Amino acid sequence: MAIEGLAKIPELRKRILFTIGMVAVYRLGAHVPTPGINGAALQAFFNAQAGGIFGMFNLFSGGALQRLSVFALGIMPYISSSIIFQLLTAVFPYLEALQKEGEQGRKKIAQYTRYGTVLLCVIQGFGIASYLEHSNSPAGDSLILGPSVGGIPFKLMTIITLTAGSLFLMWLGEQMTERGIGNGTSVIIYAGIVAGIPKGLFNSIELMKSGEMNPAIALGILALMVVVIAVIIYLEVGQRRIPIQYSQRVSGRKVMGGQSTHLPLKINFSGVIPPIFASSLLMFPATLAQFIQTPWMRSIRDAISPTGVLYNILYVALIVFFCFFYTAIVFNPNDVADNLKKYGGFIPGIRAGKSTADYIEGVLSRITVGGAVYISAVCVLPTILASQAKVPFYFGGTSVLILVGVALDTVQQIQSHLITHQYEGFMRGAKLRGRRASY
Repeated sequence: MAIEGLAKIPELRKRILFTIGMVAVYRLGAHVPTPGINGAALQAFFNAQAGGIFGMFNLFSGGALQRLSVFALGIMPYISSSIIFQLLTAVFPYLEALQKEGEQGRKKIAQYTRYGTVLLCVIQGFGIASYLEHSNSPAGDSLILGPSVGGIPFKLMTIITLTAGSLFLMWLGEQMTERGIGNGTSVIIYAGIVAGIPKGLFNSIELMKSGEMNPAIALGILALMVVVIAVIIYLEVGQRRIPIQYSQRVSGRKVMGGQSTHLPLKINFSGVIPPIFASSLLMFPATLAQFIQTPWMRSIRDAISPTGVLYNILYVALIVFFCFFYTAIVFNPNDVADNLKKYGGFIPGIRAGKSTADYIEGVLSRITVGGAVYISAVCVLPTILASQAKVPFYFGGTSVLILVGVALDTVQQIQSHLITHQYEGFMRGAKLRGRRASY
């Protein structure tokens, strides 16, 4: 049915094809190398770092960091800048006033976010260039092509290349959001994670053939993935439905209202935003810790590896924070209560107005606590179990949550376009029938 509807809606077909085309551009760019890099030595270096912070960073960049392509920084600098300005909006009155100005104010904040992205790209690009100059592969080979390539020219070339690549991805994501299907930033991350799945499967098969990996462990990891996906789907579509009753009112000879409905509140109201934001914030200091070769920074680097205790504590704390923060931004109980009161709606047993707003806020807070616990468990527990099983690639609940969440969101948007098209066709048919009846 959905395929037949897609064939009949040119606008939806164009959006889907546009999104596919932009993803193809992203994947092609992920294979364009940065000049001056020893590809073989870099590959060997990342193979030895598969389970650490570099492995996670490489996962979100779709393998671009492992090849140090022009998209090596990925979309994460843009996400980090967006987080910073969302937090600053709640602190600085100027940014808060801009946000309340409407479209023009949001455009200014978006522009500031782009400037912040450039700054973060320059910092990370400089750190990566400096680290590459002083690092070697496990065999002792230099990660750059020769001594003459290093120094200031190499740093400038790397910074400019990586910054330009990340800014292009930022533009790509904005175009997909505006002219395609789904959230462009999430789709880019989704495409990067999906691109690493075949390689992980092939690595696991090779290790099982060579006897280095127990087939029972591989089946256990597969079963874990199936269970995690089932739990995510079940809870992502789960809702807490608050009953709503509308009072009857007379308008002329018509009796309006008197209907019963419900207010659906999702268990995970914030979707995949909390793990993406939390990962982005943790990646930045973790990446910087890789570039400062001092004993105390090495201890920090080890502590904030994806399997470290400190990393997981900070990760869970950030997930919980962003669950509440994002929910507070996108859902305002006071506005919902005012709209219900305006149209004669009420919650049975609850007085209209402030009491309704307080009740909805209380229910939403309890749901958000459960949602935060669910997201934290999904993102942390599979990662720890996979690391104990010595999985030869980075596997975590965060990636599975993003895959399932983005897929569900994209499917819902496609269904919304189909329903809108059917409704418009129904209204056109009703108008045509009305004109015929008048004749």
